Amino acid sequence: MMRLISILIMLVAPLAAEAHRFAPSALDVRALANGEISVVWKTPAQASSNVPMLPVTPDGCEVLSETPWFPEGTGKVLRQQWSCASETLEGLSLTVSGLAANQSSAVVSVRPHPDVFFQEVLTVDNPSFLVPAQRSALATALHYLWLGAEHIAIGIDHLFFVGGLLLLVGWGTRLVYTVTAFTVGHSVTLALVSLGYVTNPEGLVEWLIAVSIWVLALELSRPERKSPMWEKPWYLAGAFGLLHGMGFAGALAETGLPQMHLPTALLFFNIGVEVGQLLFILLLAVLGNLIAKVSRAPWLQVAPIYLLGAVSTFWVLDRTSSLFG
Repeated sequence: MMRLISILIMLVAPLAAEAHRFAPSALDVRALANGEISVVWKTPAQASSNVPMLPVTPDGCEVLSETPWFPEGTGKVLRQQWSCASETLEGLSLTVSGLAANQSSAVVSVRPHPDVFFQEVLTVDNPSFLVPAQRSALATALHYLWLGAEHIAIGIDHLFFVGGLLLLVGWGTRLVYTVTAFTVGHSVTLALVSLGYVTNPEGLVEWLIAVSIWVLALELSRPERKSPMWEKPWYLAGAFGLLHGMGFAGALAETGLPQMHLPTALLFFNIGVEVGQLLFILLLAVLGNLIAKVSRAPWLQVAPIYLLGAVSTFWVLDRTSSLFG
């Protein structure tokens, strides 16, 4: 078990420092009450090609206004206002130029109405998105189920925390109690933040998530295993789960929730997170059995702890700089 987690953590560790640098571009398109269309394009400040990536104005539309580029976080932002003959987003084909030259992707978020939301990832193989009519409840459920699973799959910090919990509790009933506590914790805050009952200070939450991983690594490094965290780790998992749930809510806020199918979208996004989390744990179990047959090197038992500590320290310092800098 220890050997498996160490190898997986080391495989994803190089991605940690580069997570923001290689974030996909984002195109937010929404219909306004006056019939015009608001367009916000955000792309990384560091381009991998001289060919710019830009949203393409659809046929039948024209650009009414455009702001100069301005910095935002690790990227840069361009705002446009469109006027389209159809006066609706439905049926428009949204495209981003320069994806092939930059070997990049773009997340397109579309709001044709305040209570209707669509999202698609544009790639070289899938370069355009045709805005459809409103999704059914079933289509909404399947869409948000996938989004939840996708978020936990690319959420390196969340996976590090889950891997650290496995190092702390091992397998058996302790794992069941601990994962259940973590699930309950993040489900509560995900719902409260998404429904607007609790505000979400995203910068502070991201910093605290990094701190939670650092605290977990510190606890794993202790030679004695008699502290409350070792004896009853589900309390730790539940408390930090509240923080991670706010992180999930931040990602969901960027995606948006359809008001017409709000309970369905929220429920299935959370289920998707749980499915992704369980698949990750299952992956650890399968690979653990395979690796145990190949190597029993002692260093594999301590390497993941130091790696968790090093990566979480980097995250804490990096997010401290972003939060207070």
